[in-house]
Amino acid sequence: MPGDGPVDVLIVDDDELIRVGLRAIIDAQPDLRVVAEAADGAEVPPLVARHRPRVVLMDVRMPAIDGIQATRRLLDTSPEPPRVLVITTFANDEYVYAALRAGASGFLLKRSRPAEVVEAIRVVAHGESLLFPAAIRRLADAYAPRGGDGLRRARLTTREGEVLRLMAAGLSNVEIATELVLGVETVKTHVGNVLAKLGARDRTQAVIAAYESGFVTPTG
Repeated sequence: MPGDGPVDVLIVDDDELIRVGLRAIIDAQPDLRVVAEAADGAEVPPLVARHRPRVVLMDVRMPAIDGIQATRRLLDTSPEPPRVLVITTFANDEYVYAALRAGASGFLLKRSRPAEVVEAIRVVAHGESLLFPAAIRRLADAYAPRGGDGLRRARLTTREGEVLRLMAAGLSNVEIATELVLGVETVKTHVGNVLAKLGARDRTQAVIAAYESGFVTPTG
């Protein structure tokens, strides 16, 4: 969980070569370390309970318990769940969107360069930016059900609505503060209020709710 030390990572993938490659990339960074590996989603809850990683790299397609089910179970059973970063072969994959809806904080392509893997883990771990906002927008355009009323029931203030739109555009807290001429701490408060009102555990879940309600559209 969050702290001053390295970001602890659990790798979950049924392909041993993928696990070995990811471990090599992650362990080469001074601020990241792999604490455990798993070959199936069923192994995730006990490993999370034992090692308390801040980020789980979760293969979305596995033969027994896939990444969608594993993410949902993890968030349902862990009192302090880690961030889940889905690993996938294809960006425009309905499984990826389903995993994001289940609670994953972002996704990463298996063909990503080492620098992209490292940056994705850092972004998801610290949670002040939306990982790959354009890609999430495309997934929402393709797969998001429309007509949810979560935002209407949330009763966001005008300012909170502005903050949510900028979150959906991929702006960080610092960038939102600049755009709205606010202090960064004020923006953090607004972001926290948005998440609380929507019942979202992070920015990704809030933005998905915004797309599904029609409050934000994939075209802008």
